[in-house]
Amino acid sequence: MSETFRLTLAQLAPTLGDIAGNAQKARDAWTSGKAAGADLVALPEAFLIGYQPQDLVRRPAFWRAAMAAADALAADCADGPALAIGAPFHDGKALYNAYYILEGGRVRLRVLKQVLPNISVFDEKRLYAPGPEQGPFRAGGLLVGTPICEDAWWENRVCRTMADAGAEVLLVPNGSPYHRGKLALRHRKMGERVAETGLPLIYLNMVGGQDDQAFDGASFGVNPGGEIAFQLPQFEEALVHVDLAREGGGWRIVPGPRAETPDEWEADYRAMVLTLRDYLAKTGFSKVLLGLSGGIDSALVATIATDALGAENVRCVMLPSEYTSPESLADAEAVARALGTRLDTVPISGPRAAVTEVLAPLFAGRAPDITEENIQSRLRGLLLMALSNKFGEMLLTTGNKSEVAVGYATIYGDMAGGYNPLKDLYKTRVFETCRWRNANHRPWMKGPAGEVIAPRIIDKPPSAELRPDQKDEDSLPPYPVLDAILEGLIDREASVAELVEEGFDRATVKRVEQLVFISEYKRFQSAPGTRLTDRAFWLDRRYPIVNRWRDES
Repeated sequence: MSETFRLTLAQLAPTLGDIAGNAQKARDAWTSGKAAGADLVALPEAFLIGYQPQDLVRRPAFWRAAMAAADALAADCADGPALAIGAPFHDGKALYNAYYILEGGRVRLRVLKQVLPNISVFDEKRLYAPGPEQGPFRAGGLLVGTPICEDAWWENRVCRTMADAGAEVLLVPNGSPYHRGKLALRHRKMGERVAETGLPLIYLNMVGGQDDQAFDGASFGVNPGGEIAFQLPQFEEALVHVDLAREGGGWRIVPGPRAETPDEWEADYRAMVLTLRDYLAKTGFSKVLLGLSGGIDSALVATIATDALGAENVRCVMLPSEYTSPESLADAEAVARALGTRLDTVPISGPRAAVTEVLAPLFAGRAPDITEENIQSRLRGLLLMALSNKFGEMLLTTGNKSEVAVGYATIYGDMAGGYNPLKDLYKTRVFETCRWRNANHRPWMKGPAGEVIAPRIIDKPPSAELRPDQKDEDSLPPYPVLDAILEGLIDREASVAELVEEGFDRATVKRVEQLVFISEYKRFQSAPGTRLTDRAFWLDRRYPIVNRWRDES
């Protein structure tokens, strides 16, 4: 008869700051685990407070409330399996990112995170003190090592220490946000820890949207030898019971279901839907509106919003001027009709004429220029914000990463709004994402199946339609060229010389570089948006607003 151990994994979505609500989710998970005969019920890193708390966790009232909630949770879960949950801990001298082990009505011990990430979106060295070396704890008949998130990413560090101290399995609680390719990276890194220690490893991640970040779950287990023993779904909550068995000299995870993981196009799209849905729900909004121009970006945002919230909660608004083509009017109407959303039309010709009249004495003797174009955009922003205020619907912005990068947007105009699902999606990927959504439908999408964005919208030359016959390429390189340069400058931090060596025209690269640098002030004031890469604007890439340096290589 082999020895067995049952672990209940709660891949759940906390709400940052809702300590009571998160504690209730933990109680419910513990109750399910108890009913299933679990020896240990585990939740992710920082689950009790939500992740990432940023400087909120530094407030004494906040971490005291979290510690008190952990004590209360321990008392509530006294008669049954141990409960493991992430929460802050202050020892009177320093604050730690801790993993609490609750058992027998009390906090039995706290494992303290040792390796504090200070890269990408993480600032944990600012928030926490590093914990000391710690060994495993005993749950039932098993010695469990718990390297917390970053603790498990480095060779010959925490995992090795815990293995040397007698750990028989590694349970890694995580708050690991999504970016393109992240799941494969996790598999590789955790496989390295298994090879290093010879121990089975269980990677437990949270799920849900928080500000710009999508926590994508996708928890998994790896057995000695590198085999993936089970794989939980990506972007979905899951409560599962995982068994381990000891036969001979060591423990192994009993193989379980392996959820199919989506490709990068589906994963990106779902991240945009998830973050928008949760951003609205967690800020108290249930409805959105957006300006639907007849162009591809607003069409994609309308589709994402419909898939996140349902058509009945999405208002599209067409704001035509004298430069709006009949094709754009027809295309906007076609998108709204295909999605089933409301479409209101609010012409801006009258307000534009009024503003022109008011400014005429001051502008006398000066030729029309970009000023007049921006007035149109700002009038649209003004009217959309008025509708947002009146009806309590969050305004979505629709600028893609290419436009955000080079400032091809009007501050206080089309940049107005509360959230931007496309903020980290380059224009060339916008085209392909529209084609992907037309060809694919999933049960988690609340919008209709089929072709919701007409091919004509995808294929026509992009235009802001702020002057006669305007095209984006009048002032920008073709998007395939622009995006390749931006990917070099932003995502790879490539030098001008390196991009020239790759075949790009130096003058074009320098012009794009200049646009990126001088647009920093716009990004500083822009709406948050879904993080899809590890070089998203905001926490991943932090540049000064005032900056005279330019790359002369």
